[in-house]
Amino acid sequence: MHLFYTADLKPEQSLFQLSEEESKHAVRVLRLNVGDQVQLIDGVGGFYEAEIADAHPKRTQLRILNYTPDFQKPDYHLHIAVAPTKNIDRIEWFLEKATEIGIQEITPIISEHSERKEVKTERLNKVIVSAMKQSLKAYMPLLNEAIGIDAFLNKIESEKDLNKAIAHCEEDAEKKYLNQEFEKGQRYLVLIGPEGDFSPAEIEKAISAEFIPVSLGEARLRTETAALYACTEIALLNR
Repeated sequence: MHLFYTADLKPEQSLFQLSEEESKHAVRVLRLNVGDQVQLIDGVGGFYEAEIADAHPKRTQLRILNYTPDFQKPDYHLHIAVAPTKNIDRIEWFLEKATEIGIQEITPIISEHSERKEVKTERLNKVIVSAMKQSLKAYMPLLNEAIGIDAFLNKIESEKDLNKAIAHCEEDAEKKYLNQEFEKGQRYLVLIGPEGDFSPAEIEKAISAEFIPVSLGEARLRTETAALYACTEIALLNR
């Protein structure tokens, strides 16, 4: 299967031209020719079957054969707000695996103990696109710009019907597991802190904003592992 991400493809189109980069990949690398069939995803639920009408290395033309809307549409919405790791490779790893498993939204949050204060989303979005194609997902997770935790808490305060949880390492708090607190088919938001964890003040602010303290198990997990653990728990809950 040859799968291409085509964000600007619309359902009503009968013909579509691949970008120069994708055209080169199709013709020079994959050696595709006129009549060969390919699949396309638009990132908003559209799955297309197409065939090559003109195999040009700079402007390959496709003829759309079939369109499927809402392809494998998830019946829940998972938003993970995670502090970006000092080593950006680790957050890239999380984004790749979370996209494959199933996640709808990610927000990098900057907290008091964050070692990384800036995040370049352009490269991270390329990781997401690659993982989306690898796992045959038609929906592209939304990667928001990095934001301070206080501003983030204020921003989501007005959101309704949102199940909110914060995973932290403070030992004196009563915590339950995500699958004990949440039900299937809901909207979820999970906060994951930096390598040095959230500060006590940040934890208190989150709890005041109706975030439920949750446990991710007995082991002390790396930031990216904790975020993926939460993603997996929610995915299993919604099977």
